[in-house]
Amino acid sequence: MLSLLSLRARIEAGTLTPAQAIVRTRDAIAEHEPSVRAFVATDATPQVSDTGPLAGIAVGIKDIIDTAHLPTQMGSSIYAGWQPRADAPIVARLKRLGAVPLAKTTTTAFAFVDPTETRNPRAPGRTPGGSSAGSAAAVAAGMLPLALGTQTGGSVIRPAAFCGVVGVKPSFRLLPTVGVKCFSWTLDTLGLFAASAADAAHALALIAGRPEIDGTGPIPRIGLLVPEYCEAAEPDALQALDRARVMAEAAGGDIRDFALPDEFRHAFDAHATIQDFESAQALAWEYETHRDSLPPLLRGHLDTARTIEAATYDAARRVAHHARRSLRDILRDSDLDILLTVSAPGRAPEGYASTGDSRFNRLWTLMGVPCVTIPVPGEGAPLGVQIIARFGDDARALSAAKFLEKAFAKQS
Repeated sequence: MLSLLSLRARIEAGTLTPAQAIVRTRDAIAEHEPSVRAFVATDATPQVSDTGPLAGIAVGIKDIIDTAHLPTQMGSSIYAGWQPRADAPIVARLKRLGAVPLAKTTTTAFAFVDPTETRNPRAPGRTPGGSSAGSAAAVAAGMLPLALGTQTGGSVIRPAAFCGVVGVKPSFRLLPTVGVKCFSWTLDTLGLFAASAADAAHALALIAGRPEIDGTGPIPRIGLLVPEYCEAAEPDALQALDRARVMAEAAGGDIRDFALPDEFRHAFDAHATIQDFESAQALAWEYETHRDSLPPLLRGHLDTARTIEAATYDAARRVAHHARRSLRDILRDSDLDILLTVSAPGRAPEGYASTGDSRFNRLWTLMGVPCVTIPVPGEGAPLGVQIIARFGDDARALSAAKFLEKAFAKQS
């Protein structure tokens, strides 16, 4: 995989120019894209800056994020060829940092669950996940050192875990979602994919303008969470979590078991109500004027979502609000730095009919807390573990991810 920090180190040392770094990226795309199919558009004549802390870094932009130089087509024929007049603020920020938004990556239609044509480069024959399939697969294939995705349920953490890369869902609203096609304004969160936790921390710190995110903290105090608020994980996922525990303890990590109160079962259920009610409004124009052009899973979802009453939605919002306050208090009083849990139910499902299940991501998206998934060493298709920190404590989540990543490398 292409490492953002390695490319930047060579550029700063004068052994590689930003333009040469972009050429390397384009060469990797030419080699791998025919089999991976991670892109819907690429910039044939990119403008390469020689200055800025991300000069020479090519970035993939999920195709629900507006770009003024490339079409934004939402994974839907409804928006085929649609060209925004302006960049989304997140894209403008990347350009100011010197990065090159080189390509638009595939997305499921309107970031729901109807699969894309993208293939998983680290697990042939298995789904790359969704809805940020193209961004995860592009990084996993070594075509890009950095890519943007979004998460409403599990669309950063799940595909990152399935493809064996690092995925970061920051604290809610740390990154601006203006200029990003909305599915659920209460849940939609911009996120990143990178080759390592160190790469991801460096990128997020620069993009968010918060250098403390790229710091290194003490060895974390870790709460090991085997989720009980939804259907159990598969044996492979639980074994990966246990391997992560063993390797973290060998590196000096302080780990203890952790469980959530029963009230979080209700919060987990509230996620669907909030997402569905808001998606019916966010996609009202598309549904009312182009329903037959919507893919089947999304069309059926919206048929049902439009029947949810406002009172039901309001009740779900109250449950979510109470759970966020409760989680804040629980984590504050727990004497823990992070939680460690599964990233997905198991390995990526075989075939391409499904993008997988987001049940181990939805609660954390609803809570708005920072989440990071990192790959766990082992044979077969990739498996990841998920790191969760308090709201706003993205620095601690990424510091713990770097600690675990190093612990895994020593033991593998």
